[in-house]
Amino acid sequence: EEAKPNSELCCKPLCLMLADESDHETLTAILSPLIAEREAMKSSELMLEIGGILRNFKFIFRGTGYDEKLVREVEGLEASGSIFICTLCDATRLEASQNLVFHSITRSHS
Repeated sequence: EEAKPNSELCCKPLCLMLADESDHETLTAILSPLIAEREAMKSSELMLEIGGILRNFKFIFRGTGYDEKLVREVEGLEASGSIFICTLCDATRLEASQNLVFHSITRSHS
């Protein structure tokens, strides 16, 4: 579970630890094999026998990879799997629904 919204631990994709966002050649070299493998997994099924019954599973990827930053920007924190609703405070959706009046900025991005 993430410690705080937009913390480096929970937000920064691994590829950006190795290359800068503007270094498209390096990012492409890092991401191309991962994207190809993910696409191959999307079109495959995993078959397991559970309790004597054969079950089929498909792979669905949500909020993974390089586009997480864009997802958060367009759809908000919750869309990318965060329990927080704001990048300026530490309020979760549950806390915010119980307290609609008093909120304060408790975080800085510096």
